[in-house]
Amino acid sequence: MEQAELTALLTAEGLRMVDEVGPLTTTAEVASAVSRLRAAGHAPDLVSAVVGQARLRVRAAAKFGAFADRMLFTRAGLEQATRLEVAARHAGRFRAAGATRVADLGCGIGGDALGLAGIGLDVLAVDADETTAALAAYNLAPFGDAVSVRHGRAEATDLTGWDAVWLDPARRTAGHTETSRTRPEDWSPSLDWAFSLAARMPVGIKLGPGLDRGLIPDDVEAQWISVDGSTLELVLWSGSLRRADVRRAALVIRGGAAAELTAPADTEDEPIRELGAFLHEPEGAVIRARLIGEVARTLQAGMVGDGIAYLTSDAAVTNAFVQSFRVREVMPLKVPTINACLQSNGIGTLEIKKRGVDIDPAQFRRKLTLRGEASATLLLTRVGEGSAVKRVAILADRV
Repeated sequence: MEQAELTALLTAEGLRMVDEVGPLTTTAEVASAVSRLRAAGHAPDLVSAVVGQARLRVRAAAKFGAFADRMLFTRAGLEQATRLEVAARHAGRFRAAGATRVADLGCGIGGDALGLAGIGLDVLAVDADETTAALAAYNLAPFGDAVSVRHGRAEATDLTGWDAVWLDPARRTAGHTETSRTRPEDWSPSLDWAFSLAARMPVGIKLGPGLDRGLIPDDVEAQWISVDGSTLELVLWSGSLRRADVRRAALVIRGGAAAELTAPADTEDEPIRELGAFLHEPEGAVIRARLIGEVARTLQAGMVGDGIAYLTSDAAVTNAFVQSFRVREVMPLKVPTINACLQSNGIGTLEIKKRGVDIDPAQFRRKLTLRGEASATLLLTRVGEGSAVKRVAILADRV
C-alpha cells in the first residue's frame, strides 16, 4: 500500500466508504465498484485503497472471522498474519506462564497482538514499517490503553518492564509488499538477535515450518502447527514459555478442534512392514516435528517404506494426527496399469497424493483417463526397503 492510499483511507470518508462498498468477491464486482466510485467524483488514490480493502476483507474472513469486517490490511500483511484461533492459543501460553505485559516485535497488521489483548494482556506492538504500524494501530484501537503501537525496529525497543516477547522475523519491504521466511540472513530482526533475546527472557518466535532444524537451539521447545491440513508455522518457545520435558510438539487443528502430540526429542520411526488394509498420512506438523514414530506406536502401525512418511496397519483407526485411507488396490506405478484400474472401478473424480517419487501430480493427472461416477484417492509412493523397494500406485478411499 502506498502512503497516498493510506492517507486517503485513514479518514472518516475513506473508512465509511470501505464499509459501504461491502465485500467484493469477483473481478466484475471490483470493476463495477471502481466505476461507481470514480463516477461519484472520488480521487483515484481513495478509490484504489477502498476497493483494495474490500477485497482483502473477503480474504481475511478465513483468518479473522467477523473481526475482519472492521480491520485494515496490506496484501502481504494479511498473508503473514497468524490466524486468530492460533493467535489465541499463543496468547493463552503467555498467560499460563504468568506474563501480563507482552511486547509483540514485528507485529505486522496486529493479528497476534489481537489475540494477546483479547485475553486481557497489556501489549506493546512494534513494526519497522510505518504503513503497517499505522494499520496495526487502527486494528488494535478497540483495546484502548491496553495496547500501545509504535513504529520502530525490534532491536531498538526498550523492553524494560515487559514480561515476555512475541517475535515474527521475516524479510520485509516498504509497505509489507513482500515477506519471506525462507532466507534467515534476510530477516529483520535477525535470527541470531532473536535467539540471543530468547536466551535472556521468555520469548515466542514465529518461523516458517520448513526452517532448517539445525538452526533450532537446544534449549527451546519447537512447536509445529497444522490447521485444516496445512502446516502453517513453527514456534520456538523459550524460558517460562517452554514446557517442562517438551522439546518437540505437533499441534493439529481441524474444524476448530485441537490435538497436540509432545515429546522430549525426535522419536524413532517404527520398522517398515508390508502394506496392510489401511494407509495413514500423518499431519504435516507431525512430520516436521519428527513424531511419526510416536503416532505409529499409538496406531500399532508400521512405515510403508524407508524415508516415506506414510504408515500402514490392518485395522481402521480414528486419530487426530493422521488422515486414513482404506486400500482398494495396489499396482505398479505405470500409467497403463493405473488407467486400467481406474476404468474398471469407474473412477471419474480422483484425488492424487504422492510421497517419495519425483512426480508432478498435476502433470500426472493429464495422463489418466477418468470416466465414471465413482471417486477415489490415488497415492503414488515407494514401499519396502533395501533391494525390495518398489514404486507403487495405491487406489484407496478416505476413511
